[in-house]
Amino acid sequence: MTGIVPVATGDQLRQAFGCFPSGVAAVSALIDDRPVGLAVSSFTSVSLSPPLVSVCMQHTSTTWPILRQSPRLGLSVLSEDHRDTCMRLAGKATDRFAGTDWTAAAEGGVFVHGATLWLDCSIHAEVPAGDHDIVLLLIHGMRADPRTAPLVFHGSQFHRLTAA
Repeated sequence: MTGIVPVATGDQLRQAFGCFPSGVAAVSALIDDRPVGLAVSSFTSVSLSPPLVSVCMQHTSTTWPILRQSPRLGLSVLSEDHRDTCMRLAGKATDRFAGTDWTAAAEGGVFVHGATLWLDCSIHAEVPAGDHDIVLLLIHGMRADPRTAPLVFHGSQFHRLTAA
């Protein structure tokens, strides 16, 4: 095929994957009475019946092994005003929730205030996939605010939606 080149490096793939815009979600839980979470850009809907979504977790994550022990996980689709929150959740900070307002559900999920969507989930299945695991999450409850614009990640940068 003309213009198609073999994949040579992970950096090339990362750049290629950056051509597809995605939202950013926080996956969080209350662990030992403190919020623990991370940012994912691999969130997607999977099924209406049963209600399932998926996220991908890198095998090298040190946060996922802690989160996966919680009976419930809070998934918050971050809004365009959550850039700083996303950067903290994606980083190595000791307190990733510093400066972020959040709520914990009785079952253990943690939700970021101002997010466009909250999903109260439990792990349905984990599927090994290369250097990640695809984690299927069963949705138990939700709160959606379609008027709140999501944070968009594209080309390794954050963007805001604009009307076409």
